[in-house]
Amino acid sequence: MSKRFILLVLLGALVTACSGEAGTEPAPSEDEVSQNEALTHVKLPVGYIPNIQFAPLYVAIEKGYFREAGIELEFDYSFETDAVALVGANELQFAVVSGEQVLLARAQGLPVVYVAAWYQQYPVAVVSKVDQGILMPADLKGKKIGLPGLYGANYIGLEALLFSAGLSDADVTLDSIGFNQVEALATDQEQAVSVYTANEPVQLRAQGYDLNEIRVADHVQLASNGLITNEKTIAENPELVRQMVKALLQGLADTIANPDEAYELSKAYIPNLAEADEAVQKEILLRSIDLWKAERTGFSDEQAWLNMQDTLLKMGLLEGALDLDKAFTNEYIP
Repeated sequence: MSKRFILLVLLGALVTACSGEAGTEPAPSEDEVSQNEALTHVKLPVGYIPNIQFAPLYVAIEKGYFREAGIELEFDYSFETDAVALVGANELQFAVVSGEQVLLARAQGLPVVYVAAWYQQYPVAVVSKVDQGILMPADLKGKKIGLPGLYGANYIGLEALLFSAGLSDADVTLDSIGFNQVEALATDQEQAVSVYTANEPVQLRAQGYDLNEIRVADHVQLASNGLITNEKTIAENPELVRQMVKALLQGLADTIANPDEAYELSKAYIPNLAEADEAVQKEILLRSIDLWKAERTGFSDEQAWLNMQDTLLKMGLLEGALDLDKAFTNEYIP
């Protein structure tokens, strides 16, 4: 997920009521006051900006799943690396981050733990115009590839693709272009770009470009975006972790089952979604859902973590293997 802006959005329940006197509202009942006081406030960094890819969270709020779990949720659209550091220091209890961030953080001594897999497939792909003839990872040899920078999921996914074909950075030209992949490919500044498969390819095709797309998930299974907490929260408040996971997965299940409903509910949280190109935004949601589906949503596959660790070792981002049993758990999956 791209990380361009830091935007804090407070999501509260707006209560409206009729009153016999104009301009006044009835005082909250004792039950309402008691319920609000009982809720645990959770500030949740998710990265990026308000976006349809976060529909399961919006649905879980709108349908009251977080409130039923005793949680009052506040979104923090902030940098992923900042979120990991804050959770690791127990200044925040939860965040949504990509799998590689968990291993990189634990290698630095941060006791973060991945407790629910939101994405079952790594969401990165390399796309190119058809006339480039880039059909497989091996076809990337000698190509100029644009990506936001040498960090984050776009970089990790691209490296995993190169490794799958026996290639390395020495075989390609990596060009740090910020989050301008759509424009860079459209104007032929790059021969290929590393993107989120549910986002930029949809935009490019909507503009009429014929693309070849190489999805990371078709070549290697990697631990992807999910919910993290820390060892202290797990030790001291395991029920909060369980309820947080439960509410997220309820919203996820409803979004997968009814995308049109999820789209409508998301309008309350995404500025200008009602005025956006609905066909494009709904296609982004449907492609995201394909990445989320699983027989058991939330479940982490050990092989995906082993593959991620192997990728990071090959990149030189890890000095040695970690104890993966401490990095993720399926204990809190219903």
